[in-house]
Amino acid sequence: MLKSFSHLDRHSNISRLSDEEYDLAIIGGGINGAGIARDAASRGMKVLVLEADDFASGTSSRSSKLVHGGIRYLENLEFGLVFEALTERARLFDLAPHLVHPLRFVLPVYKGDRVGMNKLGAGMALYDLLSTYEAPELHERLGKDESLERLPLLNKHNLKGSFVYSDAYMDDDRLVIETLRAANQDGANIVNYMKVTEPIKEGDEVIGLKCMDQKTGKEHQVKARYFVGALGPWTDRFFNGFFSDWKKRLRPTKGIHITVSRDRVKMNEAVVMVSNDQKRIVFGIPRHEMTIFGTTDTDFREDPREVTATSDDVQYLLKLVNQYFPGADLNQEDIISSYAGVRPLVADGSESEGKTSREHEIWNLNSNFTVIAGGKYTTYRLIAEEVMDQVLGFFPLEDQVLFARSKSLKALNPLVTYDSMQKAYASIPRWSRNTSFSKDQLTKLVDRHGMEADNILSFMKSDEKACEELLWVLEARHAIRNTMCLSLRDFYFRRTPLFLSYPDHGHQFLEAVTDVFVEELGWDDSDVAQKQKELFEQEGFDLAWKKASEQSVVSADLT
Repeated sequence: MLKSFSHLDRHSNISRLSDEEYDLAIIGGGINGAGIARDAASRGMKVLVLEADDFASGTSSRSSKLVHGGIRYLENLEFGLVFEALTERARLFDLAPHLVHPLRFVLPVYKGDRVGMNKLGAGMALYDLLSTYEAPELHERLGKDESLERLPLLNKHNLKGSFVYSDAYMDDDRLVIETLRAANQDGANIVNYMKVTEPIKEGDEVIGLKCMDQKTGKEHQVKARYFVGALGPWTDRFFNGFFSDWKKRLRPTKGIHITVSRDRVKMNEAVVMVSNDQKRIVFGIPRHEMTIFGTTDTDFREDPREVTATSDDVQYLLKLVNQYFPGADLNQEDIISSYAGVRPLVADGSESEGKTSREHEIWNLNSNFTVIAGGKYTTYRLIAEEVMDQVLGFFPLEDQVLFARSKSLKALNPLVTYDSMQKAYASIPRWSRNTSFSKDQLTKLVDRHGMEADNILSFMKSDEKACEELLWVLEARHAIRNTMCLSLRDFYFRRTPLFLSYPDHGHQFLEAVTDVFVEELGWDDSDVAQKQKELFEQEGFDLAWKKASEQSVVSADLT
């Protein structure tokens, strides 16, 4: 039986904040904070998670949405990082089969490329070796003609051949939320929209936190034995005001992505593209709903909340995609959406952004405060385990024994295992007969939720008729009742692909989805107006480059 994780639970979790002393309080509800919470709670610790915004609202929902070893890191000789990532990739297939899906990647090689076929072939063999040959499929070497059979629109000029290898794509935001649901299942107290404002200290030691409910403005105080900061790109900004002796530790970099309709660049496998300066890899990643192209990698020193794509960023990606797929002739009008994020890379003195390591760092600041930053999404479970092993070193011996065993290798969601996924796919014909949803619609639902799709379908009312809109209505009911989703912005940006994949950003379903929030959360007309305004403002912010481009075209025409 799954424990609920709803807006009602948020209220009850807040009411408990001041009544308990936690073993561990975690600041930050992104992937690292979620992973640490899940690991600690699975050990039996009394855990608190405080997130200032929605879960995964920063970098953790703005990644390339890949679970991968990082084949390009082999060139930097980061063999340990690649081995860890490939090992964790295999584990994530088991931990979250509804969120992490195998995908083949095609890497074309052209005459004049810095890395030729032979050297790349050696790298592919090493990649398979570091995966201990547990990849869904081992790599293939294709000639020119075979490459064009796989990707008919691929630029054939100077094409020498390609390599095909396995990695995976994921739903990054939902991986955070499912990890938090797992922590909740193990008893963690988790609250979103709860901003930590300042520490409570005795001498130099932090003994508690002051925080403010972003929804009500009410202030709270919490006490804990130990504290972990997992704030991603906000690490330096937050702790600079938290600790007087804090020294800058990060080299944040910006990455942007664009999305287009699947039929604009037809590909059934992902494509790896190398930038003209041969320093950057850009992926084309096909999914059910869309194809994602990205990412860029440039230093970013501003507030991470202000990160957004620019016209230059978009043109950079379009130019590269059209270079690899000249027949597609993509332009700005083809772009459905874009998103930008900030990588919390740890400064290591590298000469360029691309050379900066993706390794994580853990800093134990005193006897009861640890900060984590950096790392790859793929290795978040392992990072959490490492953090907790260090944290427990500061606990009394009896607690080290009591909390020694992590259970983070069990499935995130007990309803979604490899075996139950097969059962869910086998149930599709029966569900289709009972609900009138098409088998294709139900397959997408199962891909996203596994056997929990059965619970979601039970949210249907007797008078509701199966259609695409109703699927998103059911998704909204699930999000509110089971993922602590509090707003339309949360739903459109971090619970579903609506903003990224639909040409109208899912506005065709907005009235029906809003009605669900009215029913579930008791919104009045002013609430509806405010929440829809928040949604539109976020869309406008992420797509501001489009408006700027349109204005520049108008200005050019006028002159």
